[in-house]
Amino acid sequence: PEYDDFYLGTGLFAARERPGWHQELEALQSLVSSIRAEAVLDVACGTGFLTRHLRGRVMGVDQSRAMLNIARSRLRRGAVAQADAFCLPFRSGAFDCLVAGHFYGHLTEPERARFLVEARRVAARLLIIDAALRDGVAPEQVQQRVLNDGSQHAVYKRYFTAEQLARELGSGAVLYGGQWFVAVMA
Repeated sequence: PEYDDFYLGTGLFAARERPGWHQELEALQSLVSSIRAEAVLDVACGTGFLTRHLRGRVMGVDQSRAMLNIARSRLRRGAVAQADAFCLPFRSGAFDCLVAGHFYGHLTEPERARFLVEARRVAARLLIIDAALRDGVAPEQVQQRVLNDGSQHAVYKRYFTAEQLARELGSGAVLYGGQWFVAVMA
């Protein structure tokens, strides 16, 4: 349940000061809906919060069945499957575009390199969306996250400027570079 609360600024996230957040989120959703591709794979799609804005034939994958159940209900023209992002169950070149929203920044540098090899195997283009590096935030950190049920989880998080992300992806073109979100197409 906390996944959508993060985007919407509700629940545990209601007290956070995030000036401009909702405007940037609308811009990000608009960007996602503008991507033209016949076949799109959304890796770590979560609840489908961003996935539902994709066009074309959409396949959302995630490790969590609970997340996939929510995503399935949100996708008008698409399917979901439980899968490992490092070993995607699709043939090479199966997708025109692979989208990864707020997944890439949870991977360590070696994991990011490994993911990019697999992502490029299955898709011609990659759209990576993640959290923007901003003043007062360390670029790399381990965050202690508390969920509604009181459980706590240590989560690795890497923040990027749009230009840093584009450089890391190699031939990336910055599509969005805001205070809260970055998006790069490679």
